[in-house]
Amino acid sequence: MPATSAKASVPPAVPRDEATPLRGVRIVTPIPGPKAKKIVAGDDRYLMKSTKTSPVAAASASGVWVTDVDGNRILDFTSGVGVVNTGHCHPDVVRAIQKQAGELMHFAGTDFYYESQVRLAERLTQIVPGSFAKKVFYTNSGTESVEAALKLARWHRQRPITIGLLGAFHGRTMGSLTMTASKLTQRARFQPFAGGGHHIPAPNCFRCPYQLEYPSCDLYCAKILKELYFETSIPPDDVAAFIAEPVMGEGGYVVPPPGWHKEIKSICDENGILFIDDEVQAGFGRTGKWFAIEHHGVVPDIVTTAKALGSGLPIGAMIARKDLDYPHQGAHSNTFGGNLVAVAGALATLDVIEREKLLENSRIQGEHLMHRLKELQSKHEEIGDVRGLGLMVATEFVASASDKTPNVVLKDRVVEEAYRRGLLLLPCGKSSIRYIPPLIVRREEIDEAVEILDASISAARRRG
Repeated sequence: MPATSAKASVPPAVPRDEATPLRGVRIVTPIPGPKAKKIVAGDDRYLMKSTKTSPVAAASASGVWVTDVDGNRILDFTSGVGVVNTGHCHPDVVRAIQKQAGELMHFAGTDFYYESQVRLAERLTQIVPGSFAKKVFYTNSGTESVEAALKLARWHRQRPITIGLLGAFHGRTMGSLTMTASKLTQRARFQPFAGGGHHIPAPNCFRCPYQLEYPSCDLYCAKILKELYFETSIPPDDVAAFIAEPVMGEGGYVVPPPGWHKEIKSICDENGILFIDDEVQAGFGRTGKWFAIEHHGVVPDIVTTAKALGSGLPIGAMIARKDLDYPHQGAHSNTFGGNLVAVAGALATLDVIEREKLLENSRIQGEHLMHRLKELQSKHEEIGDVRGLGLMVATEFVASASDKTPNVVLKDRVVEEAYRRGLLLLPCGKSSIRYIPPLIVRREEIDEAVEILDASISAARRRG
């Protein structure tokens, strides 16, 4: 397995207000408590079914801590599904949002001009990989960023096909859903999709679809695109784009082996195919770099972002080579893209990441988290794999050390036992759990989370 862990080092403390002491988990009622149960019942009655994972009803949050409606203080290792990289309600972000909300929230959307939109676009073009000129299109979510990228690629290449990976998640709207292949429930009964979507097996050294081993495999999982698919079922001249996550998100936090992205990009360049890098979950410091693709030494043609850009406000962006801009107005647009309050939050978010050196903290704390999880792996044979980059880490649960059958039941029970003990976690893939705390997380908070996780695994095993 192309491991991404390193020897843990003692990290410096992240600068934080001295008035905010370290705070531990505090459980005052069972989770869910009586107030939370009423909210869950109301949700069941009035809201359509979505993706609820745990019956936690939040009342407030700060940093890495969430307080629920019953007064329980809970350690958040979900970051709002990778959204609050700067921590919950970072005061600088809150101030920027409040200031903008009092001045101007919306003015005819994309029909007029705004200084803050220009400033944010300039900064995005500076931190996105690539020394060439770039342009930005603002969106409201990750799936809309992907939709924009797919449209742009199809418009310029005038080709009908996009290639992606089995196990990938790119969104749930009809265009992006064409390329999503993470779970059957996300696609069932929605066909036909936008059309033109093809998938190949994802690179996964823990569960190689070709039963090979890295590096003796010679990256067959990438070369097969040219050597098999382009010779049999996918005419390369009909392909507009290849889309991939630099680290697979919903599909299990799978890190491709070194060289895979370079091989795929080379094949794309050879055939005039645009490479779309989906950074919706991995971007803005999550992996210890601004964008996870930087770990792979590849410069994409188009980058899709959202989630952490706004620290909780709905904003995303598609960033592309300048020469890919539309030659005329009206080919693509929206109403709320680049909402001024969200832009203010995004500018403040980038400031916080830079000023508090959160890229460095993500690398350092990620090493410590990886080290602690590997310690648990040596204790619990059901942890088959520990993988990730920076603070984008996962453990995959299996039947035993000698049997890699996915242990879905244990994974679900661990998530449940953890929230009952005050630790919020999210699953990913078939039998994995992801650990994605805010990038401001401290070593002590990681240690507390791992202790709770250890107890949760033991309790989950005792249940069956």
